[in-house]
Amino acid sequence: MTDKRTNKIKGLIDKIFGGLNMSWRNVILFAVNIAIITGLALIVPAFRGTSFERIGVHFEAWILFAVIIMANCKTPKESALKVFVFFLVSQPLIYLLQVPFSSMGWRIFSYYYYWFILTIATLPVAYAGWYINKRNWISVAIFIPVIVFLTFIMFDCFQQCYNSFPHFLFAALFCLFQIVIYIIEFMPQRLMKLAAVLSVIITVGILLIRSPRVDVSFITNLPEEVVLTDNAEVTVEDDSIIQVTIESTGDNSRIKVHGTKIGQTFFTIKDGNKEYRFYVSVYRDEGIKINISQVN
Repeated sequence: MTDKRTNKIKGLIDKIFGGLNMSWRNVILFAVNIAIITGLALIVPAFRGTSFERIGVHFEAWILFAVIIMANCKTPKESALKVFVFFLVSQPLIYLLQVPFSSMGWRIFSYYYYWFILTIATLPVAYAGWYINKRNWISVAIFIPVIVFLTFIMFDCFQQCYNSFPHFLFAALFCLFQIVIYIIEFMPQRLMKLAAVLSVIITVGILLIRSPRVDVSFITNLPEEVVLTDNAEVTVEDDSIIQVTIESTGDNSRIKVHGTKIGQTFFTIKDGNKEYRFYVSVYRDEGIKINISQVN
């Protein structure tokens, strides 16, 4: 019974990564369906601050979508073009779906710039990425950076889950799932699997050793459309990562942000009937940096 179940699971994995009909029609349908799911994850209030909202903010889920397309293409050129079109269709549609529900309206497309750059980058990346289908050491070389990236995200999500269970537990398990699936499906030899597993262990070890003290503060202007009154209040989902206070109100509304730990969280400013929600990432990049973006 166990062997039959294992064979069925392996057959399903083989089907997803090499047995799908990834025609141009299906690529576009795939893009539209994923865009609708992502749009709902960003629009529905119940998903705010959960692992599901991350699909519209972070890149880990989109790696899986790209790998599925690449694994079902016959040539590098086909892989590059189809992954590019997938992103070119899905990303603008996600923002379009949010327009009626966002306080920013059409201005929400200002956040599309980041994803447009990533969309352009998919052309060379997906061209080279097609060689994962060789299932040899070239596949390992392509996947190692991906696995290291997913390990970093997984580690961060598990840390946040530990600090506030079950916050981002699904996101952490989703990254782990991807790592395991890629090793099983694209690395048939034991040495290949060992190399991938070692990359995970080394990355986790480095992250455990590197735990820099975070103490970053700054004052920043809020978007022009956010004009606060003296009744405005701030709520931070995980105040172990950041603390946010209102510095000034009126036409020049500003907030003070104090970062105390690496991680991601959300904060909400409520002002009467108005509500503004922001995503915050405290991360390492030649020092400790804080990125803030409005999500509704």
